[in-house]
Amino acid sequence: MIHLPSTKRGPLRALTLRLLAALTLVFLIVFVVYLDRDGYRDGDDPSGLSLLDCFYYTVVSLSTTGYGDITPVTPQARLVNVLVVTPARVLFLIILVGTTLEVLTEQYRTSARLSRWRRILKDHVIVCGYGTKGRSAVGALRESGFDVRRIVVVESDRAAVRRAAADGFVAIEGSATQASVLMDAHIKDAKSVIVATDTDEASVLVTLTARQLTAGKVRIIAAAREAENAPLLKQSGAHQVIVSSATAGRLLGLSTSAPPLIDVVEDLLTPGAGMALALRSATRDEVGRSPREVAEPVIALVRLGRIISLSTPESTKIETGDLLVYVRDDRPSPVTVPA
Repeated sequence: MIHLPSTKRGPLRALTLRLLAALTLVFLIVFVVYLDRDGYRDGDDPSGLSLLDCFYYTVVSLSTTGYGDITPVTPQARLVNVLVVTPARVLFLIILVGTTLEVLTEQYRTSARLSRWRRILKDHVIVCGYGTKGRSAVGALRESGFDVRRIVVVESDRAAVRRAAADGFVAIEGSATQASVLMDAHIKDAKSVIVATDTDEASVLVTLTARQLTAGKVRIIAAAREAENAPLLKQSGAHQVIVSSATAGRLLGLSTSAPPLIDVVEDLLTPGAGMALALRSATRDEVGRSPREVAEPVIALVRLGRIISLSTPESTKIETGDLLVYVRDDRPSPVTVPA
């Protein structure tokens, strides 16, 4: 099931509000009729109207059924019918018709949004899993300026699906290990697939399914909890594997031996903290020059898919097609207050 991003007010809430309004109107008219019950005549029971008779008369009157077995006979009761019951009948019909029209309109709007989403979806990112890792991955995509409309979350947990939709993402409810679910996410037209499931076993199954459906043409990035499972994920088709436990362990070790390095890493990974890693293509003017002559502090080169350290002889000159990995200033721009 595909869940589009949540709107401000859903049809269920609107239906509930209209139902409460209709019930309130019914009880109001029952109260008015009961106060003036002596002004009505019941053809089958001349003794007068009971509370149940008042409910019966209100319901058949507001629904325009009007059997005629209970009728107002005094001028006061007829005046109340003209000034109160008849306008209430019109209002009751408006509530019923308006509810039906709103539900049908919402269904049509949802269907139209879904059709438009299917039509324009291309070069998107599929995030399998919306737990801690999945939310962090989506947050990094959003911070980098990636269009949130091109992010599709696949999650089997219903609460996580609702959370993803509330966060503004298209969410597909189902297991990412099933080919049909990934096909609903248009995996063949995707730019990349991020596998952020809770277990390494599930990550392997999702990676195998994604590779089978895309024949390796879509980039797959998988997260592994244990380092020993990283080779298995790569054999399953993952182009890149991030080992969370090993990364956390190294950071814990650095926090003891070199605490300032942890602050630098946190600064690089925290948006808006000061520094951030960035990647860009080398310009024509930079080709043939040393990376150290570039205005930004370059820390590595990416050449033909390989990472080249600045300590190697290959990095002495920038070549055509190189990508520069550099550190940029990620501090928020100061707000200028007009004088």
